[in-house]
Amino acid sequence: MAFNGTVVQYEVREHCAYITLNRPERLNAINAEMGEQIAAAVAEANADDAVRVIVLQGAGRAFCAGYDLKLYAEGGAEHQGEVWDPIRDFRMMKTNTDRFFSLWRSAKPTIAKVHGYAVAGGSDIALSCDLVVMADDAKIGYMPARIWGCPTTAMWVYRLGAEKAKRMLLTGDTIDGTQAKDWGLVIDAVPESELDAAVDHLVQRMSGVPTNQLVMQKMMINQAYDNMGLQSTQNMAVLFDGITRHSPEGRWFVDFAQKYGFGAAVEWRDTGRFMPDGGGEIPTEDEIEAMRRELDARDAERG
Repeated sequence: MAFNGTVVQYEVREHCAYITLNRPERLNAINAEMGEQIAAAVAEANADDAVRVIVLQGAGRAFCAGYDLKLYAEGGAEHQGEVWDPIRDFRMMKTNTDRFFSLWRSAKPTIAKVHGYAVAGGSDIALSCDLVVMADDAKIGYMPARIWGCPTTAMWVYRLGAEKAKRMLLTGDTIDGTQAKDWGLVIDAVPESELDAAVDHLVQRMSGVPTNQLVMQKMMINQAYDNMGLQSTQNMAVLFDGITRHSPEGRWFVDFAQKYGFGAAVEWRDTGRFMPDGGGEIPTEDEIEAMRRELDARDAERG
């Protein structure tokens, strides 16, 4: 049966399967169905002898802005619960991680085409592909590393090495496509107007190679990562992700979101404001407004 998704579109053209994340009104934020449908589309492409390459892209203004967590954060109690069940949490997040990682485990090569944003869980999806091509002004990063998250695919360290992975995950900063290319995180960065052409060029080069050759080369390279402990590193990352969301600091973040909204909590986190160990007092409205005035003044100074 042909793949038919509600939040993921699928089509085949000239030996390439195009998988499109399709929640543009939410910047393709990840919901419960998205991971399942990504994995189903990858399986469809692998089962189709006419397909040699898979391209993953996002509809609308962004590739993927991460998990759609507004309801979880602002609803707080339902998501966190009085007692955290770590195995239940692990099972849920590991399932989603494995579904994203179907792109890496795919026998056929996968290319992420990134515009706008590939951030938070969206960076997990992009970095699960074999190759990433970005618009030079697109942003990639894992901001929840500051609080309330750990990248479950663990691909930052495997792609960047320890020092640059620490630079990203100990700050929660984002970088643009140009810097991502300079660091070796992605294979290419081009003006957004040239993004389709750059990806098409890679697709054409790969799709001329027999499927057997593509599969064997990819399996050999992936095996080296497996030998370096990729699976066990992911297991730890998934467990740590659950802990970050249920630590005292994680609960402080949820309290912040419940009081002022998820957007305000994320704004405080992502602009580098101080966040207390072990929880603490939620910022006041005056402190939030002062932060916003400071950001406005900084933006005006930059022109």
